[in-house]
Amino acid sequence: MGESQGTTLSFHEDGKAGRVGPRPEPVLVLALECSRPRAGSVRYRLDGLSGVALGRGVDRLAERAGNELTIRVPDKWMSSRHARLEPSFGRWVLTDTESKNGSIVDGHTTKRAVLTDGSLIELGHTLFIFFERLPIEADAPGMLELTPAEGPPGFTTLMPTWNTDLTRLRQIASSEIPMLIEGESGAGKEVLARSIHGQSGRPGAFVPVNCGALPENLVESELFGYKKGAFSGAQTDHPGLVRAADGGTLFLDEIGDLPPSSQAALLRVLQEREVMPVGGTRAVAIDLRVVAATHRDLDDMVADGSFRHDLFARLAGFRVTVPTLAERRTDLGILIGTFHTRLFPEDHPGFDIDAARLLLRYPWPLNVRELEQALATAQVLAGAEPIRPEHLPDTVRTGRPPGAPRPVVLNETDQKVRDQVVAALREHQGNVSAVARALDKDRKQIQRWIKRFGLDPGSYR
Repeated sequence: MGESQGTTLSFHEDGKAGRVGPRPEPVLVLALECSRPRAGSVRYRLDGLSGVALGRGVDRLAERAGNELTIRVPDKWMSSRHARLEPSFGRWVLTDTESKNGSIVDGHTTKRAVLTDGSLIELGHTLFIFFERLPIEADAPGMLELTPAEGPPGFTTLMPTWNTDLTRLRQIASSEIPMLIEGESGAGKEVLARSIHGQSGRPGAFVPVNCGALPENLVESELFGYKKGAFSGAQTDHPGLVRAADGGTLFLDEIGDLPPSSQAALLRVLQEREVMPVGGTRAVAIDLRVVAATHRDLDDMVADGSFRHDLFARLAGFRVTVPTLAERRTDLGILIGTFHTRLFPEDHPGFDIDAARLLLRYPWPLNVRELEQALATAQVLAGAEPIRPEHLPDTVRTGRPPGAPRPVVLNETDQKVRDQVVAALREHQGNVSAVARALDKDRKQIQRWIKRFGLDPGSYR
């Protein structure tokens, strides 16, 4: 960012050093430059500012003068004085200033828009996301820039609460403390586990085991190994997956799917630090670090007796929940840049603005794995061309996740009504009565429109 590229600047040093703990603040994230997806993302704290000027510059740059912040982006589609953000009666308002290509908020070209939490802002071919109340530590820098290459995989984030958890993970990564990683499928639990192993300094291998994929009658022989002749088909000694992780890290994925009979055997291994092969007579000592993961609620499983409480206690030395991708919207641009770096050649031209908009607006119910697969598909279809909407999966293009009901097709008149209702809900933070007054309609009519168009007033608050 000009002379400050690769550094962090503090915009919050005046009288706020005594504040302790995170508090919700307005934040702007420069998520993605379409032609430079590897440039990374930047988080700007807005608290205490009287205005933010956004426009084109030779380099990416952030400068503060008093309570005014100026952000420059090397985007030829942006105007030098493109837009301005200002606080107004507790809200933040975007005003298009002197732009040639207009300012777009949540898909609508606008001269002035009241921003809501999660508003997607398009200025030229650069996309920003506004967060109205992002919990953030008092001593966090006023500007934080991250590029896809920074840090081990899974440990790069602009989400303050997730960064706090990752900091604690780094602190105990080199210890022997067992870890339990919880979160939805596809959120990156194994990536996180591999990063923990990489920082542990342990010389042995990282051995992943999908407990849900092991046939119930073979769980113990696969995990603990077996001796020759232990059962029909055991032609040679087999050390098993646990012994393969000796000196390293054993990653037990989907530990909640482990059968009760095998839970007792695993508990003994963790307690005694030795493993008894099936058909064996002598236990073998092992040295391993155990990291377990699950998308299931182990607390409920312990309560109903389907998961052993003593095994749970052995696994949950440190617990962390990986947020969903929908909860990590601050990191969408970084993740897109990371996968672009891995999948595309360095000279690839990046994204068409329409494709980038779709990527940032899609809810990603299948999490990081779904994003990676979408960009892997785009790499094959786009080749050396910019990624366009037709290169993305149907779910992303339509905005309809797998299993979602098919949307109602609206005629032109109904679409205009829907747009008016959406704009009013956004401006009045989902207050139906205020929307009715603003549109000069009966409240029941607004409720009928809300139901007909499948809108959720709560999502605008």
